[in-house]
Amino acid sequence: MISIAAFPPACARPCRGPSAGGRRGVLGGVFGAVAEAVRAFFAVAAAPAGGAAGSAEDAQPGRPLTALEAAHFRASMLPHLDAAYTLARYLTRDADAAQDVVQDAYLRAYRAFADFKGGSARAWLLAIVRNCHLTWRDHRRREMLRHAPVAVAAEDGGEAEDALDLLVDGETPETILLRRSQADRVRGVLELLPEPLREVLVLRELDELSYREISDVAGVPVGTVMSRLSRARRHFADLWERVAAGAEAVR
Repeated sequence: MISIAAFPPACARPCRGPSAGGRRGVLGGVFGAVAEAVRAFFAVAAAPAGGAAGSAEDAQPGRPLTALEAAHFRASMLPHLDAAYTLARYLTRDADAAQDVVQDAYLRAYRAFADFKGGSARAWLLAIVRNCHLTWRDHRRREMLRHAPVAVAAEDGGEAEDALDLLVDGETPETILLRRSQADRVRGVLELLPEPLREVLVLRELDELSYREISDVAGVPVGTVMSRLSRARRHFADLWERVAAGAEAVR
C-alpha cells in the first residue's frame, strides 16, 4: 500500500518561507497564471496607501492597509500560496477553477487582514480558500441545475464509485493507468474520495496542518476531524487496491 504522503501535492511540496530565488522558480514553473496574478496583487498591495486607482486599495471596502500592514500581509500570506493552490486543486478537481478560487481567496484575505489576530496564518488562509471553494461549488451547481438537473443529482451521490468505474472499466482505462506515473495514479485516487474525506486528507497529509488547525479550517470538532481522517485513509486504501488490481490485470 502506497502512502499518500509519498507523492507531491498538486503543485509542489509545501514550502514554508523559501528564498526569493527559489520562490520565483516554484511559482513561475508550477502555478503559472495564478502565481503571476497573486504576485502582481502583492506588488500592488505592498505599495504605499494612496496609490493609483484600480490598486489594492479598491479591494478594501474600509480603509486601505498601511504600507507596514501590506508588507505584513505579503510576508504572512505568500509562503502559503502552494498550500492554498493544493487545497483548491483537490477540492475543485479543476485546475482552472482552482486558480480562480486561490485568486479570490487572496483578495478576500486582503480585505479581512485587519481582522487577523495572529495564530496560524496558514490555517487562516486555507479557511478562506475553503469558503471560496464553497462559493464556487454553489455557483457551479446552480449553473448545472439550469442546464442538466440530473447531472447535479448524480454529482451529489456515488461520486467515488462512478469515478472509479471510469478508471477501471469502460474504454480500457487500465491501459491509461499503466501509462500514468504512480504519483498521477495516487492523485487520481485521491480525487475519487468524497469531498469531506478528501478535504481533511489533503489538509493533513499535503498541507501538513495539525488536527486543531484542520478543525478551524473545516469548522468541525477535532473528534470529527480524526474520524474523517480514519475513514479517508481506509477509503483511499480500498480504492487504491481496486485501481491497482485493475491495472495489474492487463499486464
